[in-house]
Amino acid sequence: MHNYTLLERTLFHSPSFNFSRMKDELDGKTILITGASSGIGKEVAYLLANTTVHMILVARREENLNLIKEEIEKSSAQVTVFSADLRSEKEVSDLLAFLHELPEGLDVFISNAGISINRPIAESLDRYHDFTRTMAINYFAPVQLLLSLIPLLAKKNGHIVNISTINALLLPVPYWAAYQASKTAFDTWFRSAEPELKINNISTTSIYLPLVRTPMIEPTVAYRKAPAMSPVHVAEIIGGALYSKRKVYKPWWLIFGQWASVAFRAPLSFVIPRLLRVKERERGNV
Repeated sequence: MHNYTLLERTLFHSPSFNFSRMKDELDGKTILITGASSGIGKEVAYLLANTTVHMILVARREENLNLIKEEIEKSSAQVTVFSADLRSEKEVSDLLAFLHELPEGLDVFISNAGISINRPIAESLDRYHDFTRTMAINYFAPVQLLLSLIPLLAKKNGHIVNISTINALLLPVPYWAAYQASKTAFDTWFRSAEPELKINNISTTSIYLPLVRTPMIEPTVAYRKAPAMSPVHVAEIIGGALYSKRKVYKPWWLIFGQWASVAFRAPLSFVIPRLLRVKERERGNV
């Protein structure tokens, strides 16, 4: 399955995906996908190619989006490319103006755009921008989009899918402060808003993912050989959620991590600094 190792097949098992059910649910609908130029967003777009959806693909790299559009439109789906840097409120506003002019409205928003930073606080003292840019993409952009799009989605009994991370449900770990804070911020916002969205006939799905083998993890050397999900597999999980309206997806083993995060919080707060001190000595920073 997806060229997984035995360990990955064990870790990343999920229910089977039914393309026909997805197609029946989505044909004729309009779907917004952010972060669509590579990784998960790109694979979701390709998964939808043989439906009759209208996809709005959003990312900074317009040339990549145009290549995806060219390939997909050899099939039955329609694609509109919108190049935008979601760190810019102005560019998000331009995107929203375009979306509000869509004659068919909006049925589904897949909030996938994100940025990850792995950096010790000691190396971030003069890099405040690391925190502002992760918050801009991982938190402020989806909030800005949704505050404007909720009325459109409500008119169509729409669906919002948030591509989150297992880290939002686990004990925070060192070196990931910027990433974890920003992803947890939107995860909390989304879960808080969910009851209000529901009474407006908007379905919600939170997809909590472990490592996924996308360009985002490539800068972290330690992750290159670590077990990771295939973005094609993740796309199928998202596709399944689009017809099942499943509220939450998370790996089967995450419950044990959540339990350990609570049960062992005090011991871990004692052990982790000591392990860090050893690591920093090896790096020559202490």
